Amino acid sequence: MKIHEYQGKELLRKFGVPTPRGISCLSVEEAVKAAETLGGNIWVVKAQIHAGGRGKGGGVKVAKSLDDVRAKATEILGMQLVTHQTGPEGQKVRRLLIEDGADIKKEYYVAVLTDRATQKVAIMASSEGGMDIEEVAHATPEKILKEFVDPLVGLTDAQAETLARGIGVPDASVAQAVQAIKGLYTCYMETDASMAEINPLILEGNGNIKALDAKFNFDSNALFRHEDIVAYRDLDEEDPDEIAASKFDLAYIALDGNIGCLVNGAGLAMATMDTIQLFGGSPANFLDVGGGATTEKVTEAFKIMLKNPEVKGILVNIFGGIMKCDTIANGVVSAAREVKLSVPLVVRMKGTNEDLGKQILKESGLPIISADTMAEAATAIVAAVK
Repeated sequence: MKIHEYQGKELLRKFGVPTPRGISCLSVEEAVKAAETLGGNIWVVKAQIHAGGRGKGGGVKVAKSLDDVRAKATEILGMQLVTHQTGPEGQKVRRLLIEDGADIKKEYYVAVLTDRATQKVAIMASSEGGMDIEEVAHATPEKILKEFVDPLVGLTDAQAETLARGIGVPDASVAQAVQAIKGLYTCYMETDASMAEINPLILEGNGNIKALDAKFNFDSNALFRHEDIVAYRDLDEEDPDEIAASKFDLAYIALDGNIGCLVNGAGLAMATMDTIQLFGGSPANFLDVGGGATTEKVTEAFKIMLKNPEVKGILVNIFGGIMKCDTIANGVVSAAREVKLSVPLVVRMKGTNEDLGKQILKESGLPIISADTMAEAATAIVAAVK
Protein backbone atom coordinates (compact mmCIF):
# COMPACT_ATOMS: atom_id res chain seq x y z
CA MET A 1 0.00 0.00 0.00
CA LYS A 2 1.20 3.51 -0.86
CA ILE A 3 0.23 6.88 0.57
CA HIS A 4 0.50 10.52 -0.50
CA GLU A 5 3.36 12.84 0.36
CA TYR A 6 1.28 14.94 2.74
CA GLN A 7 0.25 11.79 4.61
CA GLY A 8 3.84 10.60 4.78
CA LYS A 9 4.85 13.90 6.31
CA GLU A 10 2.13 13.56 8.93
CA LEU A 11 3.71 10.26 9.92
CA LEU A 12 7.23 11.70 9.94
CA ARG A 13 6.20 14.53 12.25
CA LYS A 14 4.80 11.99 14.72
CA PHE A 15 8.30 10.52 14.95
CA GLY A 16 10.15 13.79 15.34
CA VAL A 17 11.21 14.42 11.75
CA PRO A 18 10.81 18.13 10.88
CA THR A 19 8.88 19.00 7.70
CA PRO A 20 7.67 22.26 6.15
CA ARG A 21 4.16 23.36 7.10
CA GLY A 22 1.60 22.35 4.53
CA ILE A 23 -2.12 21.95 3.88
CA SER A 24 -3.73 19.43 1.50
CA CYS A 25 -6.43 20.74 -0.85
CA LEU A 26 -9.04 19.38 -3.24
CA SER A 27 -9.87 22.59 -5.11
CA VAL A 28 -8.26 25.79 -6.37
CA GLU A 29 -10.16 27.86 -3.80
CA GLU A 30 -8.92 25.62 -1.00
CA ALA A 31 -5.37 26.07 -2.33
CA VAL A 32 -5.60 29.87 -2.20
CA LYS A 33 -7.10 29.71 1.29
CA ALA A 34 -4.32 27.37 2.39
CA ALA A 35 -1.68 29.83 1.19
CA GLU A 36 -3.42 32.62 3.11
CA THR A 37 -3.51 30.45 6.24
CA LEU A 38 0.18 29.58 5.98
CA GLY A 39 1.13 33.21 5.40
CA GLY A 40 4.44 34.38 3.97
CA ASN A 41 5.15 35.26 0.36
CA ILE A 42 6.46 32.04 -1.21
CA TRP A 43 4.56 28.77 -1.45
CA VAL A 44 5.03 25.49 -3.27
CA VAL A 45 2.09 23.97 -5.14
CA LYS A 46 2.57 20.19 -5.29
CA ALA A 47 0.53 17.54 -7.09
CA GLN A 48 -0.37 14.57 -4.88
CA ILE A 49 -0.24 11.28 -6.77
CA HIS A 50 1.26 7.90 -5.91
CA ALA A 51 4.30 8.32 -8.16
CA GLY A 52 7.72 9.92 -8.12
CA GLY A 53 9.18 12.38 -10.62
CA ARG A 54 6.34 14.89 -10.14
CA GLY A 55 8.63 17.90 -10.44
CA LYS A 56 10.03 16.86 -13.81
CA GLY A 57 6.49 16.23 -15.05
CA GLY A 58 5.32 19.74 -14.14
CA GLY A 59 3.51 18.76 -10.94
CA VAL A 60 5.54 20.90 -8.52
CA LYS A 61 5.67 24.69 -8.93
CA VAL A 62 6.75 27.67 -6.82
CA ALA A 63 4.25 30.53 -6.40
CA LYS A 64 5.18 34.04 -5.22
CA SER A 65 1.74 35.59 -4.78
CA LEU A 66 -1.80 34.47 -4.03
CA ASP A 67 -2.74 35.08 -7.65
CA ASP A 68 0.22 32.91 -8.63
CA VAL A 69 -1.00 30.18 -6.25
CA ARG A 70 -4.38 30.32 -7.95
CA ALA A 71 -2.81 30.10 -11.42
CA LYS A 72 -0.46 27.25 -10.51
CA ALA A 73 -3.21 25.32 -8.69
CA THR A 74 -5.52 25.73 -11.70
CA GLU A 75 -2.76 24.46 -13.96
CA ILE A 76 -1.89 21.38 -11.89
CA LEU A 77 -5.24 20.28 -10.43
CA GLY A 78 -6.97 17.95 -12.86
CA MET A 79 -3.96 17.56 -15.14
CA GLN A 80 -2.92 14.12 -16.37
CA LEU A 81 0.54 14.06 -14.82
CA VAL A 82 3.06 11.88 -16.66
CA THR A 83 6.23 10.81 -14.87
CA HIS A 84 8.73 7.98 -15.28
CA GLN A 85 6.69 6.01 -12.71
CA THR A 86 3.18 6.55 -14.09
CA GLY A 87 3.75 5.25 -17.58
CA PRO A 88 2.73 7.17 -20.73
CA GLU A 89 -0.94 7.33 -19.70
CA GLY A 90 -0.10 9.35 -16.57
CA GLN A 91 -2.26 9.85 -13.48
CA LYS A 92 -4.95 12.44 -12.90
CA VAL A 93 -4.16 14.97 -10.16
CA ARG A 94 -7.09 15.16 -7.74
CA ARG A 95 -5.34 16.67 -4.73
CA LEU A 96 -2.72 19.34 -4.04
CA LEU A 97 -0.36 20.12 -1.18
CA ILE A 98 0.26 23.81 -0.53
CA GLU A 99 3.47 24.17 1.44
CA ASP A 100 5.78 26.84 2.83
CA GLY A 101 8.66 27.72 0.55
CA ALA A 102 12.06 26.45 1.72
CA ASP A 103 15.49 28.10 1.74
CA ILE A 104 17.39 25.13 0.30
CA LYS A 105 21.16 25.18 0.79
CA LYS A 106 21.78 21.48 0.09
CA GLU A 107 19.69 18.40 -0.77
CA TYR A 108 20.37 14.90 0.57
CA TYR A 109 18.73 11.50 0.14
CA VAL A 110 17.89 9.00 2.88
CA ALA A 111 15.77 5.85 2.81
CA VAL A 112 15.07 2.81 4.97
CA LEU A 113 14.15 -0.54 3.46
CA THR A 114 14.36 -4.28 4.05
CA ASP A 115 17.49 -6.00 2.77
CA ARG A 116 16.61 -9.64 2.21
CA ALA A 117 20.20 -10.69 1.51
CA THR A 118 21.45 -9.73 4.98
CA GLN A 119 18.07 -10.14 6.73
CA LYS A 120 18.62 -6.70 8.18
CA VAL A 121 17.26 -3.21 7.68
CA ALA A 122 19.27 -1.17 5.18
CA ILE A 123 19.58 2.59 5.54
CA MET A 124 20.74 4.29 2.36
CA ALA A 125 21.96 7.88 2.26
CA SER A 126 23.46 10.07 -0.43
CA SER A 127 24.74 13.58 -0.91
CA GLU A 128 22.88 13.62 -4.24
CA GLY A 129 19.36 14.35 -3.02
CA GLY A 130 16.58 15.56 -5.29
CA MET A 131 17.61 13.11 -8.01
CA ASP A 132 16.29 9.67 -8.86
CA ILE A 133 18.36 7.33 -6.72
CA GLU A 134 18.53 4.95 -9.71
CA GLU A 135 20.43 7.63 -11.65
CA VAL A 136 22.84 8.13 -8.77
CA ALA A 137 23.40 4.39 -8.41
CA HIS A 138 24.17 4.13 -12.14
CA ALA A 139 26.36 7.21 -12.57
CA THR A 140 28.06 7.61 -9.17
CA PRO A 141 27.46 4.53 -6.99
CA GLU A 142 30.21 5.61 -4.61
CA LYS A 143 27.94 8.46 -3.49
CA ILE A 144 25.43 6.02 -1.95
CA LEU A 145 26.27 5.02 1.62
CA LYS A 146 24.66 2.11 3.45
CA GLU A 147 24.34 1.07 7.06
CA PHE A 148 22.79 -2.29 7.98
CA VAL A 149 20.76 -2.40 11.17
CA ASP A 150 20.01 -5.47 13.24
CA PRO A 151 16.30 -4.97 14.05
CA LEU A 152 16.85 -6.53 17.47
CA VAL A 153 19.41 -3.83 18.30
CA GLY A 154 18.02 -0.85 16.39
CA LEU A 155 19.76 2.05 14.70
CA THR A 156 22.51 3.46 16.90
CA ASP A 157 23.51 7.11 17.20
CA ALA A 158 26.94 6.16 15.85
CA GLN A 159 25.46 4.62 12.68
CA ALA A 160 23.21 7.62 12.07
CA GLU A 161 26.14 10.01 12.62
CA THR A 162 28.32 8.00 10.23
CA LEU A 163 25.68 8.45 7.53
CA ALA A 164 25.13 12.15 8.28
CA ARG A 165 28.83 12.97 8.14
CA GLY A 166 29.38 10.64 5.20
CA ILE A 167 26.94 12.58 3.01
CA GLY A 168 28.49 15.90 4.03
CA VAL A 169 26.10 17.36 6.60
CA PRO A 170 27.93 20.31 8.26
CA ASP A 171 29.09 19.79 11.86
CA ALA A 172 26.57 22.28 13.25
CA SER A 173 23.66 20.34 11.68
CA VAL A 174 24.80 16.75 12.32
CA ALA A 175 22.74 16.40 15.51
CA GLN A 176 19.56 17.40 13.65
CA ALA A 177 20.39 15.01 10.80
CA VAL A 178 20.93 12.17 13.27
CA GLN A 179 17.53 12.93 14.82
CA ALA A 180 15.87 12.89 11.37
CA ILE A 181 17.53 9.62 10.30
CA LYS A 182 16.67 7.90 13.59
CA GLY A 183 13.11 9.25 13.39
CA LEU A 184 12.74 7.86 9.86
CA TYR A 185 14.02 4.45 11.02
CA THR A 186 11.64 4.37 13.99
CA CYS A 187 8.74 5.39 11.76
CA TYR A 188 9.63 2.62 9.31
CA MET A 189 9.69 0.01 12.07
CA GLU A 190 6.62 1.16 13.98
CA THR A 191 4.39 1.39 10.91
CA ASP A 192 5.44 -1.92 9.29
CA ALA A 193 6.66 -0.06 6.22
CA SER A 194 8.52 -1.91 3.50
CA MET A 195 10.15 1.33 2.35
CA ALA A 196 10.40 4.83 3.83
CA GLU A 197 12.16 7.49 1.76
CA ILE A 198 12.95 11.18 2.15
CA ASN A 199 14.12 12.74 -1.11
CA PRO A 200 15.22 15.36 -0.57
CA LEU A 201 16.20 15.79 3.05
CA ILE A 202 17.30 19.42 2.97
CA LEU A 203 19.77 21.64 4.77
CA GLU A 204 18.24 25.11 5.03
CA GLY A 205 20.19 28.36 4.99
CA ASN A 206 19.81 28.65 8.75
CA GLY A 207 21.29 25.17 9.28
CA ASN A 208 18.02 23.37 9.99
CA ILE A 209 17.32 19.90 8.58
CA LYS A 210 13.88 19.15 7.09
CA ALA A 211 12.14 16.46 5.07
CA LEU A 212 10.99 18.14 1.87
CA ASP A 213 9.33 15.01 0.51
CA ALA A 214 8.14 11.67 1.90
CA LYS A 215 7.44 8.36 0.20
CA PHE A 216 6.17 5.23 1.95
CA ASN A 217 5.25 1.70 0.96
CA PHE A 218 3.61 -0.52 3.59
CA ASP A 219 3.46 -4.27 4.00
CA SER A 220 -0.18 -5.01 3.21
CA ASN A 221 -0.03 -8.15 5.35
CA ALA A 222 0.53 -5.97 8.44
CA LEU A 223 -2.20 -3.40 7.81
CA PHE A 224 -4.56 -5.14 10.24
CA ARG A 225 -2.34 -3.64 12.94
CA HIS A 226 -2.61 -0.08 11.61
CA GLU A 227 -6.13 1.27 11.23
CA ASP A 228 -4.72 4.81 11.07
CA ILE A 229 -2.63 3.94 8.01
CA VAL A 230 -5.47 2.03 6.32
CA ALA A 231 -7.48 5.26 6.66
CA TYR A 232 -4.87 6.93 4.41
CA ARG A 233 -5.76 4.63 1.49
CA ASP A 234 -6.76 6.58 -1.64
CA LEU A 235 -8.72 4.29 -3.95
CA ASP A 236 -8.56 6.86 -6.75
CA GLU A 237 -4.83 6.13 -7.01
CA GLU A 238 -5.23 2.36 -7.33
CA ASP A 239 -6.12 0.09 -10.24
CA PRO A 240 -9.93 -0.44 -10.18
CA ASP A 241 -9.52 -4.12 -11.05
CA GLU A 242 -7.03 -4.63 -8.22
CA ILE A 243 -9.51 -2.96 -5.83
CA ALA A 244 -12.32 -5.23 -7.05
CA ALA A 245 -10.04 -8.26 -6.63
CA SER A 246 -9.11 -7.31 -3.07
CA LYS A 247 -12.80 -7.33 -2.09
CA PHE A 248 -12.86 -11.06 -2.83
CA ASP A 249 -9.42 -11.75 -1.31
CA LEU A 250 -7.92 -12.21 -4.76
CA ALA A 251 -4.33 -11.11 -5.37
CA TYR A 252 -4.46 -9.50 -8.83
CA ILE A 253 -1.91 -7.47 -10.76
CA ALA A 254 -2.45 -6.45 -14.38
CA LEU A 255 0.36 -7.09 -16.88
CA ASP A 256 0.91 -6.33 -20.56
CA GLY A 257 0.29 -9.72 -22.20
CA ASN A 258 -2.78 -11.46 -23.64
CA ILE A 259 -3.04 -14.73 -21.67
CA GLY A 260 -5.04 -14.53 -18.46
CA CYS A 261 -3.72 -16.66 -15.58
CA LEU A 262 -5.77 -18.05 -12.69
CA VAL A 263 -3.64 -19.95 -10.18
CA ASN A 264 -3.80 -20.95 -6.51
CA GLY A 265 -0.59 -19.92 -4.75
CA ALA A 266 1.82 -17.06 -5.42
CA GLY A 267 4.80 -19.28 -6.18
CA LEU A 268 2.83 -21.40 -8.64
CA ALA A 269 1.48 -18.20 -10.23
CA MET A 270 5.01 -16.91 -10.81
CA ALA A 271 6.08 -20.28 -12.25
CA THR A 272 3.01 -20.32 -14.50
CA MET A 273 3.80 -16.88 -15.90
CA ASP A 274 7.41 -17.93 -16.51
CA THR A 275 6.23 -21.09 -18.28
CA ILE A 276 3.88 -19.13 -20.54
CA GLN A 277 6.76 -16.89 -21.58
CA LEU A 278 9.07 -19.87 -22.01
CA PHE A 279 6.66 -21.30 -24.60
CA GLY A 280 6.31 -18.03 -26.50
CA GLY A 281 3.30 -16.43 -24.81
CA SER A 282 2.81 -13.37 -22.65
CA PRO A 283 0.83 -13.31 -19.37
CA ALA A 284 -1.89 -10.67 -19.00
CA ASN A 285 -2.00 -10.80 -15.22
CA PHE A 286 -0.89 -12.31 -11.95
CA LEU A 287 -3.97 -13.73 -10.21
CA ASP A 288 -3.77 -15.86 -7.07
CA VAL A 289 -7.13 -17.16 -5.82
CA GLY A 290 -5.48 -18.49 -2.67
CA GLY A 291 -6.11 -21.72 -0.79
CA GLY A 292 -9.78 -21.12 -0.02
CA ALA A 293 -11.26 -20.38 -3.42
CA THR A 294 -15.02 -20.70 -3.82
CA THR A 295 -17.18 -20.78 -6.94
CA GLU A 296 -17.95 -17.11 -6.30
CA LYS A 297 -14.26 -16.18 -6.08
CA VAL A 298 -13.41 -18.05 -9.28
CA THR A 299 -16.30 -16.37 -11.10
CA GLU A 300 -15.15 -12.94 -9.96
CA ALA A 301 -11.61 -13.81 -11.01
CA PHE A 302 -12.84 -14.61 -14.54
CA LYS A 303 -14.82 -11.38 -14.68
CA ILE A 304 -11.81 -9.31 -13.62
CA MET A 305 -9.51 -10.99 -16.15
CA LEU A 306 -11.99 -10.56 -18.99
CA LYS A 307 -12.41 -6.85 -18.30
CA ASN A 308 -9.03 -6.54 -19.97
CA PRO A 309 -9.75 -6.35 -23.73
CA GLU A 310 -6.25 -7.67 -24.46
CA VAL A 311 -7.01 -11.09 -22.94
CA LYS A 312 -7.31 -13.61 -25.79
CA GLY A 313 -7.17 -16.80 -23.73
CA ILE A 314 -7.11 -18.05 -20.12
CA LEU A 315 -4.91 -20.62 -18.42
CA VAL A 316 -6.11 -22.11 -15.12
CA ASN A 317 -3.33 -23.93 -13.24
CA ILE A 318 -4.32 -25.52 -9.95
CA PHE A 319 -2.42 -27.58 -7.41
CA GLY A 320 -4.99 -29.29 -5.22
CA GLY A 321 -3.59 -29.38 -1.73
CA ILE A 322 -5.88 -27.61 0.69
CA MET A 323 -7.82 -26.45 -2.35
CA LYS A 324 -9.64 -29.41 -3.93
CA CYS A 325 -9.62 -29.76 -7.70
CA ASP A 326 -13.35 -30.52 -7.90
CA THR A 327 -14.14 -27.22 -6.14
CA ILE A 328 -12.07 -25.31 -8.67
CA ALA A 329 -13.59 -27.31 -11.55
CA ASN A 330 -17.11 -26.39 -10.42
CA GLY A 331 -16.02 -22.77 -10.12
CA VAL A 332 -14.46 -22.77 -13.58
CA VAL A 333 -17.58 -24.30 -15.18
CA SER A 334 -19.89 -21.89 -13.37
CA ALA A 335 -17.72 -18.89 -14.23
CA ALA A 336 -17.39 -19.88 -17.89
CA ARG A 337 -21.17 -20.12 -18.21
CA GLU A 338 -21.92 -16.92 -16.30
CA VAL A 339 -19.48 -14.74 -18.24
CA LYS A 340 -20.36 -16.51 -21.52
CA LEU A 341 -16.68 -17.24 -22.09
CA SER A 342 -15.69 -16.67 -25.70
CA VAL A 343 -11.90 -17.05 -25.51
CA PRO A 344 -9.92 -20.32 -25.34
CA LEU A 345 -9.64 -21.87 -21.86
CA VAL A 346 -6.94 -24.35 -20.84
CA VAL A 347 -7.16 -26.04 -17.42
CA ARG A 348 -4.41 -28.00 -15.74
CA MET A 349 -5.04 -29.41 -12.28
CA LYS A 350 -3.11 -31.79 -10.05
CA GLY A 351 -3.71 -33.03 -6.53
CA THR A 352 -6.68 -33.66 -4.28
CA ASN A 353 -9.77 -34.91 -6.17
CA GLU A 354 -7.95 -34.43 -9.47
CA ASP A 355 -9.89 -37.13 -11.34
CA LEU A 356 -13.22 -35.79 -10.09
CA GLY A 357 -12.26 -32.30 -11.18
CA LYS A 358 -11.32 -33.48 -14.66
CA GLN A 359 -14.60 -35.40 -14.93
CA ILE A 360 -16.59 -32.26 -14.04
CA LEU A 361 -14.79 -30.32 -16.76
CA LYS A 362 -15.30 -33.08 -19.31
CA GLU A 363 -19.02 -33.44 -18.58
CA SER A 364 -19.66 -29.69 -18.63
CA GLY A 365 -20.05 -29.65 -22.40
CA LEU A 366 -17.85 -26.56 -22.54
CA PRO A 367 -14.90 -26.34 -24.97
CA ILE A 368 -12.32 -26.60 -22.19
CA ILE A 369 -8.85 -27.85 -23.14
CA SER A 370 -7.36 -30.10 -20.45
CA ALA A 371 -3.63 -30.54 -19.82
CA ASP A 372 -1.62 -32.75 -17.46
CA THR A 373 1.64 -30.80 -17.22
CA MET A 374 2.52 -27.13 -17.09
CA ALA A 375 4.41 -27.50 -20.37
CA GLU A 376 1.33 -29.01 -22.06
CA ALA A 377 -0.88 -26.29 -20.62
CA ALA A 378 1.40 -23.46 -21.75
CA THR A 379 1.83 -25.00 -25.21
CA ALA A 380 -1.93 -25.42 -25.58
CA ILE A 381 -2.91 -21.88 -24.53
CA VAL A 382 -0.16 -20.24 -26.62
CA ALA A 383 -1.29 -22.23 -29.67
CA ALA A 384 -4.95 -21.45 -29.00
CA VAL A 385 -4.29 -17.73 -28.67
CA LYS A 386 -2.19 -17.63 -31.83
